[in-house]
Amino acid sequence: MEATLFRSSSPLFLSNSNERISRKNLTFKSKNNSVIRASANGGNNSVVTLLDYGAGNVRSVRNAIRYLGFEIKDVQTPTDILNADRLIFPGVGAFAAAMDVLNQKGMAEALCSYIKDDRPFLGICLGLQLLFESSEENGPVRGLGLIPGVVGRFDSSSGIRVPHIGWNALQVKKGSGILDDVAGQHVYFVHSYRAMPSDANEDWISATCNYGENFIASIRKGNIHAVQFHPEKSGVVGLAILERFLHSRSSLVKMKRETKRKASKLAKRVIACLDVRTNDTGDLVVTKGDQLDVAIRSKLAEVRNLGKPVELAGQYYKDGADEVSFLNITGFRDFPLGDLPMLQVLTYTSENVFVPLTVGGGIRDFTDGKGRHYSSLEVASEYFRSGADKVSIGSDAVYAAEAYLRTGVKTGKSSLEQISRVYGNQAVVVSIDPRRLYVNNPEDVEFKAIQVTNLGPNGEKYAWYQCTVNGGREGRAIGAYELAKAVEELGAGEILLNCIDCDGQGNGFDIDLVKLVSDAVTIPVIASSGAGAVEHFSEVFAKTNASAALAAGIFHRKEVPIQSVKEHLLIEGIEARM
Repeated sequence: MEATLFRSSSPLFLSNSNERISRKNLTFKSKNNSVIRASANGGNNSVVTLLDYGAGNVRSVRNAIRYLGFEIKDVQTPTDILNADRLIFPGVGAFAAAMDVLNQKGMAEALCSYIKDDRPFLGICLGLQLLFESSEENGPVRGLGLIPGVVGRFDSSSGIRVPHIGWNALQVKKGSGILDDVAGQHVYFVHSYRAMPSDANEDWISATCNYGENFIASIRKGNIHAVQFHPEKSGVVGLAILERFLHSRSSLVKMKRETKRKASKLAKRVIACLDVRTNDTGDLVVTKGDQLDVAIRSKLAEVRNLGKPVELAGQYYKDGADEVSFLNITGFRDFPLGDLPMLQVLTYTSENVFVPLTVGGGIRDFTDGKGRHYSSLEVASEYFRSGADKVSIGSDAVYAAEAYLRTGVKTGKSSLEQISRVYGNQAVVVSIDPRRLYVNNPEDVEFKAIQVTNLGPNGEKYAWYQCTVNGGREGRAIGAYELAKAVEELGAGEILLNCIDCDGQGNGFDIDLVKLVSDAVTIPVIASSGAGAVEHFSEVFAKTNASAALAAGIFHRKEVPIQSVKEHLLIEGIEARM
């Protein structure tokens, strides 16, 4: 992960949420009718020691541990590591920064001693990479040296998209312990660096994953386990893995084994999006309509209420959504941290939703009514601390890209660059909102124009895609093609590609636009706007290089169930997580 170490201050805001979820015993049915039992007080008094050195968001790991009925003791000193009964190390951030903290606090030696004594240990993501000899990330940088090998970056020249983001399949060796029964299932990865198998580390490897090449997905030796993927974000499968480690026996979480097709490679993601704003009575609700439409209508009539965000997000998780995305429409027009309940929405959602959460809307530098200035990094930090895994930046990324293209200089001061530098590019999504402008000749404009499927009002065969800001209210002198390439260079890890012309139409994604942008960049692209039927999802995946497809209204109104989309993709021969 490309990041530098950052520890947020204590929460900047305390608030009462307009929405609450019960902390009582919960019984959730998963998307495949498996039952997960969760207790607020836990089924026993077992304690898990968590090595959280202060970089990034590990709330999801904490939530998963508590969800499974365990208490948490945080590591404060090296002695806490040595006294642990079971230790989880959810590594977040950059390799070098993590090693600096471990060395400076004397924890590296304690951690090595703990692992060499073969005591129960689970490393997650960077928590696996640090066990190796070194990393090429901003390096070379020496690691803990417990496993032979060097951690290197994925090679995007082979055609794969970096970061590696999404649900991929595991090739599990026999006797892999916590990964028993996981073969044939998808788990969630998000990383740019990986360790490679070799003769020297072969006896450590418990599973591999293929992404352009086979890399190490997990290791095991005795009681020592580490995984490159995120079990806390891998739904029922991930919870089962965590529970096996915590209980040191077979999981109580039941996974349904009958699937129409076993996982074999990286799946195409289906994302549920929730547009969230305050209604006339001050409660947060999920609405639908493009941002400008909702903003205008809210002044004239009651905001359309399609449900409560926490409840809907929980339902979409159970229905099989691969990710859940929140768009904070109120914060889009006002101060992003003025909608205090939105932070609570993330907090409560992350307690029971174990797939990635993205939040967007108003993530930028701003000054509140009292003259207090907040940097975009502080805003993003609050969202990460509240449970977000990724933040989505819109208008501010457009301004940064324009400045970069104009000067050729990366100032490092834009919200995109700041957040990417601290939390890693895999944590930053750029939302692009273009509209189609027709031309008779592609040479008539300075921006990339292409031949389009739908002709213009006067029979024009070509169009360029003008980017907009402020919810589509203002067009800018930059095209979607140029913007996408610029934000990738500035540090974006993913692009959410909307289309104003298609939004809410239900006639399908703008294939021309999605193909244009997904062919132009090497980072993942999420297709958005226009889905109205299951066939629209298979079409965008078959005709473009989109890694994911997002929809909102058709899911909210129950016109197209998420599981119907997944089943259709499988029938069409497109890899999907079931």
